[in-house]
Amino acid sequence: MSSGGGWMMSFSGRVFWTVAPLVLVSLMVVLVGQPDAFNWVMSSHHFWLGKYSISKASSSITNMVVSSSSNSSSSSQLKDRENRHVSNKSDNIGLSKHKQYSRLEKLEARLQQARIIIRNGKRDKIQHDHPDPDYTPNGPMYWNSSSFHRSYIEMEKEMKVYVYKEGDPPVFHNGPCVNTYAIEGLFINNMEISHFRTEDPNKAHVFFLPYSTTMITKYVYNGDHRWEPMKAAAMDYVTLITSKYPYWNRSLGADHFIVGCHDWSPEISFAIPNLYNNSIRALCNANTSERFNPARDVSIPEIRLTKGMTLGGLSPSQRSILVFFAGGGDHGPIRPILLQHWENKDPDVQIHKYLPKKVSYFGMMRKSKYCICASGYEVASPRMVEALYMGCVPVLIKDHYSIPFSDVLNWKTFAVIIPKEEIQNLKKILTSISSRQYIRMQRRGTQMRRHFEVNTPPRRYDVFHMILHSIWLRRLNIRLYDTI
Repeated sequence: MSSGGGWMMSFSGRVFWTVAPLVLVSLMVVLVGQPDAFNWVMSSHHFWLGKYSISKASSSITNMVVSSSSNSSSSSQLKDRENRHVSNKSDNIGLSKHKQYSRLEKLEARLQQARIIIRNGKRDKIQHDHPDPDYTPNGPMYWNSSSFHRSYIEMEKEMKVYVYKEGDPPVFHNGPCVNTYAIEGLFINNMEISHFRTEDPNKAHVFFLPYSTTMITKYVYNGDHRWEPMKAAAMDYVTLITSKYPYWNRSLGADHFIVGCHDWSPEISFAIPNLYNNSIRALCNANTSERFNPARDVSIPEIRLTKGMTLGGLSPSQRSILVFFAGGGDHGPIRPILLQHWENKDPDVQIHKYLPKKVSYFGMMRKSKYCICASGYEVASPRMVEALYMGCVPVLIKDHYSIPFSDVLNWKTFAVIIPKEEIQNLKKILTSISSRQYIRMQRRGTQMRRHFEVNTPPRRYDVFHMILHSIWLRRLNIRLYDTI
C-alpha cells in the first residue's frame, strides 16, 4: 500500500512539473499576448528538469552520447536521431527559436552524463585509463579521493564559464590582488584568462558576474554607514544583465555565481533576491548564522598576500612553541575570551594582543606546532591559510563557520577544531594529542597546502581551481560524500 502511494506521489509530481509550465505559458500568451513567452518557459522548464531530474528527451540524448563514446561508428546515427528529435519538436510546437532550446537540453544532458561518471565510475579507473601527472589526492584528508579526482577530471573536460563583458574597472573585471581581500581580484583576473572561459554563452554551464564587492565598498561607499548606494550598484548591474541577456531569466539566476571576499559581500548580495535565493555565492564570510547555505553557496579561503611571505618552516621536532596567536583583543567576541584565559599565563601558550617590536609574526608561526585561527567580527580569517603555508597545524575557533572546500576535504585530519566554550581547556586539548598524531596532522597540512596556493597563471588543483570545482559541484547538484 505504501509503495503504491509513493508511486502515485511520484507520478503526481511528474504531472505537476510537466503541466504547470504549460498552463503558465498559456496564461501569459492570453493575458500578455507574447508568443515568445512559450519559448522562455520551455527553456526554463527543461533547465530545472535537467538540474534535478533529467527529462526523458535529455536522457535519450545522454544515452546516445554514452553509446557514441564507445562506438564511433554510431556518430552519424546520433546526428540523424538528434536532427529528427529537433525537427519533430519544431513541427509539433512551432517554435521559431527551438534550436537554442535544443542546445540547452543537450548541455543539461552532458551534465547528467558527468553525474553518472562521478557517481558510478570505478575506483582509480580514470587514473588507470588516463594517467594524471598531477594526481596525488589520497589519504584521509579527502572524504573520497577517487570521487574527487573523477569530478575534477569531468570539470576539466566539460565546464565552461561565460563572463559577462558589461561593466568597467575598477568595480568590474578588477579587484584587489594584495592584502586581506586579494582572492577577489585574483579570481577575477585568472577567470579572464582561464581556458574554462567561453565566448559563447550558449555553451556555458555557469555565468560569472565579475563585480568586486571590495571595489564597491571603496568607490561607492561614502563613509556614512548607508548600505543603499552599494546595494543599488549591485542591483543596477544585475538589472542591466537581465535586460540584455536571456540567461538569468531562464533559470532565475540559478546557474550564475559571484565571488566576494569582503565582509560586506553577503549583505550586498541580499539586495538581489534571486541572487541570494538561487545563485551560487562564493564567499569568504561563510557564516551559516548569516544565511550562508553550504548546499548552494561556496566557502572560499581568505588569503592575505604580503611581502616576505615564504612557504615552510621548522621541522615538527624543532618547533619549540606549543601554540601561537597574535591579534587585537577587541576584534569580535572570541579573541577577548582567548586573551582573558591565556595572555601572559603560560610560556607554552604564546597568546598576544600585539607582538613585541622586532618579533616576526610569520617567524613565530614557523616555529610553533599549532596556530590559532580565531574569528574576528566575521568568521573569515587569513590565519588559517597562513598556518598551512608555514607548516603550523591550524586550530579553528569559530562559530557557525562553513570551512572552505569541506565538501572535498576532511579538515579534522589536519586541523584542530575547538568550540568557543573550550578555550579555557586549550592547553589540555593540544597536549592530549600524541606526538605521532601531531606529526601526521602537520604532514597532512603540508600536503593540503597545494589547494590553497595562489598561482599566476593558475595551476591544477590550486585555490583557483578548487573554487571552480566547488562551483562545479553545486551546478551539478551532487555531493561527493554520496559517491563512495
